[in-house]
Amino acid sequence: MPSRAAAPARCNHAVLRFSPSAHAAEAGFSGPTARQRATAATASAEATTKASGKRKRDVESNAKAEAYPAPLILPGDDLALDPTYPTQSFWQWLRMKPGERNEVTSKRRTIYVAGPPDITDEVAFMRTWNTPSPSSKGKTKKDLAVPPPQMPDVVNYVEAFYHGLPVKIFPASDLSFTAWESQRSMASKTGVRSTKTPSIGLRTSKEVVRIRTRPSRDHVYKAQLNLDDLLDGAIAMLPKDAYALLLLVEQDLFEDEEDEFVCGLAYGGSRVAVVSMARYHPNLDEQQNVEREHAWPASHCDEYVRACCEAENGADSSSPAKRKKTKMSKDPFSTASLFEADSVTGLALGAAVSVHAALPTLSLSISAAALSGLWLGRVCRTASHELGHCFGIDHCVYYACNMQGSASIVEDARQAPYLCPVDSAKVEKATGASAEERNRALVRFCDDHKDVHLFAALGAWLRGFLEGDED
Repeated sequence: MPSRAAAPARCNHAVLRFSPSAHAAEAGFSGPTARQRATAATASAEATTKASGKRKRDVESNAKAEAYPAPLILPGDDLALDPTYPTQSFWQWLRMKPGERNEVTSKRRTIYVAGPPDITDEVAFMRTWNTPSPSSKGKTKKDLAVPPPQMPDVVNYVEAFYHGLPVKIFPASDLSFTAWESQRSMASKTGVRSTKTPSIGLRTSKEVVRIRTRPSRDHVYKAQLNLDDLLDGAIAMLPKDAYALLLLVEQDLFEDEEDEFVCGLAYGGSRVAVVSMARYHPNLDEQQNVEREHAWPASHCDEYVRACCEAENGADSSSPAKRKKTKMSKDPFSTASLFEADSVTGLALGAAVSVHAALPTLSLSISAAALSGLWLGRVCRTASHELGHCFGIDHCVYYACNMQGSASIVEDARQAPYLCPVDSAKVEKATGASAEERNRALVRFCDDHKDVHLFAALGAWLRGFLEGDED
């Protein structure tokens, strides 16, 4: 009887990287200095003391700030493609003009989560657009039927993430996809439907907004919806008491003719965001080369980071010189910043990695429930990111952070779900809730979803800060 091949050994993620990868320097990324990071979360441009001239929040002496790793910046990442992306400190955010950053007011403070829109019988063909096509990589296996993220779970996560503001579900009865009027009229006159993907209508209680469509360029889905049109629809349906509205859709999206697909976008000044769940479907992971074993927080595994860079450069990963450990410098974001997973400085990230690794691996035997949780975590992370833009928060370059930009679905899986000290200060100001209150709300949500890798790891990360506050 032939022997069964042994399952590959799991990575133990023993050494965690807090600094950018070696590729960052090659891409031209230098990043904010320690002093810039130290003052970025303060409300003034020059937060100094008259007595000594030293920064009030010096990252080098602030244990909490040292617990936040730098952006990884692997080949193909957003900051590798745009290494000089500007910073947005808390002080710069405060000074933004109305229209760039909208204030939360007593009359406009509710976050609405809408969708996915119902599909009426007039456009029943759209139901075939929600299921990904089998890939050549997947022909030998049968994909599991994975339940999509449920609206109440997404709403509860958003409510915890933006604790202090009410979050409501937009009435489902006021939202559906239907036939666009001109398409319906032409079909009734000729009795023939076009073979092209037709424009459809997004019906709200106020109006019907035209949504353009097109066949999928990469054939992963049968058709795609136009993102800009959906954002226009979101603006049209914005309730009077809404601070922001998030529209979730099940269909794949495109923004312009050059795109293969997009996962979402926010019109920050208009306080609306649209997120598609389509490309986060776990059945597409192998086809899209999305990591599960080294998704956040294990994306900070030094062995994984080195392997990604070496694969790009064609380097010999077995070379002793490549494996040699370097000494830590004073700046936690130096290129020598490596920590053992159980070190004091790496305690929060180490705890998150330990919880992630303790759960059953998603790379081997898996269940539909486990994959559904994986899908939910991805949608929640992107939803909280896009809503951050509605608060006027730009992409983060200070730390690995939920507001960091992403250039691909592969990079998405590596992104942190928490807010760094700089962006946390902005959300505290906007919502009126303290970071501790936010963290406790998120921990409660994570405890209710502790079988989901992302939420279990996030709960462990946040507890590290909450327990530190109690000491």
